[in-house]
Amino acid sequence: MIRNKLTGKTFVGLVLVIFLCSCSKNVIYSKYQTFKENEWFAKDKATFDVDITDTQTLNNINLMVRHADSYPYSNLFVFVTTKYPDGKSLTDTMEIVLANSKGEWQGSGAGDIYDFKVPVKKNVRFPLAGKYQFSFEQGMRVDPLPLIMDFGFEVEKVK
Repeated sequence: MIRNKLTGKTFVGLVLVIFLCSCSKNVIYSKYQTFKENEWFAKDKATFDVDITDTQTLNNINLMVRHADSYPYSNLFVFVTTKYPDGKSLTDTMEIVLANSKGEWQGSGAGDIYDFKVPVKKNVRFPLAGKYQFSFEQGMRVDPLPLIMDFGFEVEKVK
């Protein structure tokens, strides 16, 4: 029964995010990967393919995490692999802090669902035109990671 409740709220949240993103002319790319039964298995990479044509404009890169209020951790570690149009690849580890030192969630909440938009890089230019692939794998010690509903990636032009 809880899963149906979360799924319904997730759907409403997703519709709201799509509506808000469609209103912004600065967003170049924005997409979520939804995890079945709100569990993120390490083998289930969140992969985003982004076609970049403009190498002159400054961009902000954001990650978006949607999780339940009962998510048992204050953070989320991810392994990120960036594949460039020329075939080069770079892998790094990133920590996303979801709650402050008081245990309060950083994102905005609607019921028992929280959305957190994390600025990762600001004022960056893509060095090459072409297809970039950004792949994220959850790097927590628990597999599957419970109560993570969606993981998103966004590129927006700097205003």
